[in-house]
Amino acid sequence: MSTMQPLLIELGTEELPVKALPGLAQAFFDGVVDGLTKRGVTIERGDAKPLSTPRRLAVLLPGVAVEQPEQHSEVLGPYLNIALDAEGQPTKALQGFAAKAGIEWTALERTSDAKGERFVHRSTTPGARTATLLPEILREAIAAMPIPKPMRWGSHTYGFARPVHWLVLLHGPDIIEAEVLGLKADRMSRGHRFMHDKTVWLSAPEDYVASLQAAYVLVDADARRTRIVEQVNAAAAQAGGQARITPDNLEQVVNLVEWPAPVLCSFEREFLAVPQEALIETMEINQKFFPVLDAGGKLTEKFIGIANIESKDVAEVAKGYERVIRPRFSDAKFFFDEDLKQGLESMGDGLKTVTYQAKLGSVADKVARVAALAEAIAPQVGVEPVLAKRAAVLAKNDLQSRMVNEFPELQGIAGRHYAVVGGESPEVALAIDEAYQPRFGGDDIALSPLGKVLAIAERLDTLAGGFAAGLKPTGNKDPFALRRNALGLARTVIESGFDLDLRALIGTAIAGLPAGVQPSAERKTEALPQELYDFVIDRLRGYYADKGVPATHFNAVAELKPASLYDFDRRIDAIGTFAALPEAEALAAANKRIRNILRKAEGAIPGMVDPALLAEPAESELAEAVEAAIDDSNASLHQKDYVSVLNRLARLRPQVDAFFDAVMVNAEDPALRANRLALLKRLGDRLGSVAAIEHLSN
Repeated sequence: MSTMQPLLIELGTEELPVKALPGLAQAFFDGVVDGLTKRGVTIERGDAKPLSTPRRLAVLLPGVAVEQPEQHSEVLGPYLNIALDAEGQPTKALQGFAAKAGIEWTALERTSDAKGERFVHRSTTPGARTATLLPEILREAIAAMPIPKPMRWGSHTYGFARPVHWLVLLHGPDIIEAEVLGLKADRMSRGHRFMHDKTVWLSAPEDYVASLQAAYVLVDADARRTRIVEQVNAAAAQAGGQARITPDNLEQVVNLVEWPAPVLCSFEREFLAVPQEALIETMEINQKFFPVLDAGGKLTEKFIGIANIESKDVAEVAKGYERVIRPRFSDAKFFFDEDLKQGLESMGDGLKTVTYQAKLGSVADKVARVAALAEAIAPQVGVEPVLAKRAAVLAKNDLQSRMVNEFPELQGIAGRHYAVVGGESPEVALAIDEAYQPRFGGDDIALSPLGKVLAIAERLDTLAGGFAAGLKPTGNKDPFALRRNALGLARTVIESGFDLDLRALIGTAIAGLPAGVQPSAERKTEALPQELYDFVIDRLRGYYADKGVPATHFNAVAELKPASLYDFDRRIDAIGTFAALPEAEALAAANKRIRNILRKAEGAIPGMVDPALLAEPAESELAEAVEAAIDDSNASLHQKDYVSVLNRLARLRPQVDAFFDAVMVNAEDPALRANRLALLKRLGDRLGSVAAIEHLSN
């Protein structure tokens, strides 16, 4: 018999939870592999991966050793001074150690360590057969699976995610004798519940995938995923459109079926008058269907369901799918029509009675604050203030609509539709929707200038109100999503290229808060704006890390605390370009040295360098080079062309190196020392004008 044999473990169950299935399959696979590995059993994994369907979890490994290697053990015994008496005879300590090892003391070996020579018992035993180990490995793997609430069935004391019905355990062609969860292992799997409702004989592990496929079961989730995507795209093309396939919806469908089969369906065109987002949500979230869009991305009356069976009467299956969504679509149309009768503007009346937060007033109060902020921000970025105020006034009104009450995810989206029907300008209608962007991690920011203004104003008020009302996040608790709002604010400002003074905006937002949460005068003007500024900047750490920006670059810019986030971003880009220059490391180290020298300096440092006190050629050359660099970079610094500034400063390296090699800064003559400190301060101030480049020094 070969020393390596393929291994198959299949645990058959009732339908497993859809969202939990991938995690269960991975945990089962990892548990078996880890159990074999920690026992020293050799494994050939190849491209093995978890296999699963809604009714089974499986592990298929191409090669597993039939037994463990020899097991070597070494048990250390007493040191000689304790083990032997003066006559060289064994003491009770040594006799006890030998008895425990089951051998005569004379058969023990000796070894040495730092403390001296001691007795040791070394032994070698044959490895256990894998067939003997597998039952315990399987039980351990099942016990370690992430099942928060195991189900129990029958009169058993054990539980699992769902009741189990069969167990396959084959090592090579042989069945491994085992009993797990009340099931005795054999070689009989099960086919598709409807298309092959009978057992499937497995002669060997390598036949598993093909044998199950012949029984209308695709045990590889990747194969099901590929098949579903191909089927859905083909059906959509047949309908003259393109399928909307989201990762989450696709993943759930993959874990709902064992043998996917497409069903092209349709609904009445009259429903297309409803905002398509509501219809799409109903199809995807409630029914796991795939909508079909036209070339312009608009919803058509076609959709695709994935059946778990190849029906002989597909038309009848389609009727069933169509019948399922019709009531939900009818409800959505009713809500939409009723909302249109009321109108978006009149919906706002109800916001006065809805509490936003106890200390911050009603939603209507928040709307008024956001409108004032939007009106103040708009002219700074070239947006008409009247439009900004109008969009802000209407932006929350759809919270009182029947549509949003039924479909909360349509906040803003529903408002956009109602604004268009109500005759609002296209810019205002779009901004009502875009005010919520980015809605989630990785989502785009608002595209229109007016939408960006609204998004910034909304988040500024949320952050200022949250901090003033004592709602600052702690640990994992962030009930007002202030972290997400801070990142959304920062992204919108940076990615829009808006050169706005963040502290000033925060101050405006704080000033507009209700009297009951207004901080003290000192905290209002300095402490709270700085705290909020730091909170926003801290959110950018992850943002730039995701872009591949080193933490040292981020820290170099953050230390300067630029008022504008857009300016912050330009400095990040510039420091990245500078760091790639050959002169960067030396200048960063020099600036670090300058900072340390200036920090230790006693007394006032002159504001300017006195040329008459430049005693050494190296300091004269550096002073001349520094003044030239300052003159050359002034215009670029004013224009915020930070790359040009740093490129010009990089040319100072020869003079800086020569200065530190030839000149003693802390000269005995106080006048010389003060002049040299003034020179270093002038150099350091310009080197640190874009970022604290000393952070780049190792």
